[in-house]
Formats: sequence, structure tokens, C-alpha cells
Amino acid sequence: MEKLILRIEQDHPGLLFRPGRSHCWSPQHGQISYTNGDTHAIEGLLHELGHARLAHENYTSDVELLRKEVEAWEEALCLAELYSVSIDEEHIQDCLDTYRDWVYKRSVCPHCRSTGLQQAEQQYACLNCGYVWKVSSSRFCRPYRRSSKIA
Repeated sequence: MEKLILRIEQDHPGLLFRPGRSHCWSPQHGQISYTNGDTHAIEGLLHELGHARLAHENYTSDVELLRKEVEAWEEALCLAELYSVSIDEEHIQDCLDTYRDWVYKRSVCPHCRSTGLQQAEQQYACLNCGYVWKVSSSRFCRPYRRSSKIA
């Protein structure tokens, strides 16, 4: 892993690479945090590097976040080929499933249990009953839904 990190640092001199407790891309600081030693450390590092290379910053909708995650994994697969390492496709799908599940849970109407559409950054509306609800801005918390009104 150390040799790979040194090579990646040489190939991307404009980025900072720091060991951390989780894998994370910080566009504000141009920094990638990575773990060193877990089972999927290399995959996580390449995924975050994918975000950096694609200049991912903010997102305005849940579906846009999911799209950026898919793009970063696609870039990670290209990087894996470049650096002669392999990424388990099942691991990628497991990671993407966490985002898919999160988006789905946020989109379920608390009134009738049908699927709604995101109307604003933190607001969904039900296609079936017209109910409107708000969701948390955090990607990392349980997908609470706060009732708003029926349209």
C-alpha cells in the first residue's frame, strides 16, 4: 500500500494524501483521507481519487449524489488498471447499494408508503397522494422523514 500511495502522490502532485479513520475526498482542501490496513483500503483510496480527478464537489439532489458515486467507482476501475491492482466488482456494488438504499428510504412516502420524487434539496413529494415531507441533509444519518403537508 505504501508504494502505491507514493506513486499516486507523484502522479497527483496537486493533491494531499493523509491517513485517516475513513476514506474521504475534501474538495475544499484538495485532500484525500484514506485508511491503511482495512480489507478495502486500496479500493477506498482509488474511489476517493476518482472523486478528486472528476472534480466532484457539491451535489443538489440525492440522485446526483448517487450518480457521482457511480462515476467515482468507474474512475476507480480505470485507476486500478493503471496501477495494476484489482477492485472487486461485488465490493463496488455493496458500496453503491448503501447509497441506493439511502435514496430509496428517503423517497418512501410516510403517509401512503408509495415512492415520491425529490422536489428540493431536502424535500420530497408523493406521486400517489401528494404528501410532502422533509429529509435530513446528512448522508450519514438514518433517513428520517418529517411530515410537511398534503399538496
